[in-house]
Amino acid sequence: MKKPHWTAFCLTLLCLALLPGQVAGRASDSSLNEREYLDTLGPITLCVDPDWAPFEQVDGQGTYRGIAADLLALVSERSGVRFELLHTKDWDESLEFSRQGKCLALSFLNQTPTRDEWLLFTEPLFSDPNVFITREEHPFISDPAELNGETIVFPRGTAMEERIRAAYPNLKVLVTETEAEAMDMVSTRKADMTMRSLIVAAYTIRKEGLFNLKIAGKFPDYENILRIGVSRQEPRLRDILSRAVASIGPTERGRIANEHVSINVHAGTDYRLLARVAAGSFAVIALMLAWAWQLRRHNHELARISRTDALTGLANRMAIMEGLDSELQRAHRYGRPLSIAMLDLDHFKMINDEHGHLAGDRVLKLVGNILARMVRTTDTAGRWGGEEFLALFPESDPDHALEASERIRKSMHETDFGSVGRCTISIGVASYVPGDSADTLLQRADTALYQAKKQGRDRTVRG
Repeated sequence: MKKPHWTAFCLTLLCLALLPGQVAGRASDSSLNEREYLDTLGPITLCVDPDWAPFEQVDGQGTYRGIAADLLALVSERSGVRFELLHTKDWDESLEFSRQGKCLALSFLNQTPTRDEWLLFTEPLFSDPNVFITREEHPFISDPAELNGETIVFPRGTAMEERIRAAYPNLKVLVTETEAEAMDMVSTRKADMTMRSLIVAAYTIRKEGLFNLKIAGKFPDYENILRIGVSRQEPRLRDILSRAVASIGPTERGRIANEHVSINVHAGTDYRLLARVAAGSFAVIALMLAWAWQLRRHNHELARISRTDALTGLANRMAIMEGLDSELQRAHRYGRPLSIAMLDLDHFKMINDEHGHLAGDRVLKLVGNILARMVRTTDTAGRWGGEEFLALFPESDPDHALEASERIRKSMHETDFGSVGRCTISIGVASYVPGDSADTLLQRADTALYQAKKQGRDRTVRG
């Protein structure tokens, strides 16, 4: 009777000894298959907008530069995907080359229904709000639907042109070839306004010294959510790029954006100011001083807009990250407690699908109101992106952060959201431990949020 038992025992040991090697072999094969797939594709032909500074541009030497170029360099490094720039004369030609399959990837663009016809899209690579740019005398724009018969100019082929044509037929849309021409048409009264990303607007107004222009408002409920577009024939390539995009932290994105905007902005404006002051008479100097005052006023407004989420009125992702970095430094230096909560609406896609995106927007606004009302004045609540929010709790230990998060969750649970009914929210809470970075603290909160979803939603979990 003993012999069969010993035989089974030995066979079991043999299987256990072989199993790790077999698993490792399968993992290695999977990795090798991905490398083989990328090797088969070869360098990925990439089309870009050659004239969209500071996001991206191709300089006189044919070098691809800008925020998008630096972000794509990180994506390439982390995914193993090699990009090969395919030169085009303008964005229209880049879009056409993409439709024709001449380039497998487009660098930095919004996802739209039209583009979905031939492209797949990665996770968001960068986000930036859109703003209206008008001459100084134009009133503030709170609702574009009230602008009857006014003209708005766009560089040809932008997603914003497509959106404005569909949503605001009261505006007369003009098109031009470049960003600079669009801004110049507003400056010279050939168009009433243009609409550009906040970063592009700040960069162009300062660099070109367009002191008769101002930022007159934000385009409601529409941000540039910029992604990499990939040919629909290559879903695996899209997935590989998406993983690399997800690995880029918000701190890295902010650092890259700040490098391009701050360096390029100061150079253009300073030279123009020096030239004007050197050449001016007393009247011109007086005018320059008036312009400088106007520019400072606009810059203050620009700073406010750049830190606020247009839909909810809460802090936006950039402002939240600045606050988190500051609080982390304080927690590290003085050993003070710090906690964060990551909040995500449950089944939000179902709300959009069943009730429409306008109803979804109303829900997000109400959530913003709840968060603004429920947090302390020393706390910060902001919209992290989509239906996800983040709350910073300085001077808060894990128990207090859990208690505060539970109050928010219960308030959500008890709120009537009109035609949508009731909505719930899942929350992941994490607290600072020595050595934490923004990325590690956010990762723990995100993991706790995932656990809250996994355990049935409408609950708070502490990581």
